[in-house]
Amino acid sequence: MEKYIKPFIDVCENVFREFIGEELQAEHPHFADRNESHNWDVSAVIGLTGEARGAVVISMGRDLALRLTGVLTGETHTQVDDEVVDAIGEIINIIAGNAKRGLEESFRLVISLPTIVRGPAHEIMWPNDLARIVCIPFKIFGSQSFCLSVAIEAAGKV
Repeated sequence: MEKYIKPFIDVCENVFREFIGEELQAEHPHFADRNESHNWDVSAVIGLTGEARGAVVISMGRDLALRLTGVLTGETHTQVDDEVVDAIGEIINIIAGNAKRGLEESFRLVISLPTIVRGPAHEIMWPNDLARIVCIPFKIFGSQSFCLSVAIEAAGKV
């Protein structure tokens, strides 16, 4: 599992350092329960196809989404508007695109355009029921947190 998760941790840390100007603190990755409730308000989803299939999802609370968008745009945001949706979508797009390069020795992958899901207690419908979902929690700005979830399964497995 580590060889598939490590590229996502490295890329996520680099993206936030370069684009947000903040260091992340990666916490212990764990398998997520599909039915587990959460307190995320915004999630951005990128689908993976090719020699493997699955998804990469970044999920966070409203306040963090607003703050990250503010850092990226230089403007204050008070609601999850189109600019916030675009900013969080771009963050996951950069993370998935760079992680894809790190996984290319194992799989040739194609990534989709980002899809944003918003609203309290929303659910993510994963591409299949068999792939295990790994949640990589991160801390940023001292106490705020988000989760990068990854579910990848080699194509051909059912």
